[in-house]
Amino acid sequence: MLEKRSQIILLKDFYGPLLTEKQQDVMDLHYENDWSLAEIADHMKITRQGVYDILKRAETALKEYEDRLGLVGRFRETRHRLQEVYELILDQPEGMAKYKALQILEEISAML
Repeated sequence: MLEKRSQIILLKDFYGPLLTEKQQDVMDLHYENDWSLAEIADHMKITRQGVYDILKRAETALKEYEDRLGLVGRFRETRHRLQEVYELILDQPEGMAKYKALQILEEISAML
């Protein structure tokens, strides 16, 4: 459950502006402020089912944007590769670490 929440929040960080304002508001209240569907429904003067439908449509849209654009995947890969560089510089002998770190940085540069 926590993993799903983290994934949705990350997708929203990247693709949130592509959602409608209402979808953004509902997602903020539910995922970032931890409001229940009933609390959101009361606040927005809509039904609980309406809130649920908005959330599901927004989640589906975010996943479709990621499937098409892959920005979150590239972000995670870049972050992983940068962590590798950091560990290489810390853990390996000077010459080898520098060569491997430069190689990884070139790969990252090519991805961007």
